[in-house]
Amino acid sequence: MTKYLGLHETLDLHELLTFKNLCLTKATTMSVLAQDPELKAILSEDAASGTQHIQQLQKFLTDRSESK
Repeated sequence: MTKYLGLHETLDLHELLTFKNLCLTKATTMSVLAQDPELKAILSEDAASGTQHIQQLQKFLTDRSESK
């Protein structure tokens, strides 16, 4: 059976993807400007997890392989 997303599911995923991209951009930008080492570490962790989340969301949108 082929996996398909409904229109509302696709739109919701695009909305989440846009939000996560904005969060990643902000975390990356702020980590460069931050002077506190603990804050830099938190922002770096957030950027790394944000990148993983974006990849997972992209997989939902692009993976249409057959499931068994």
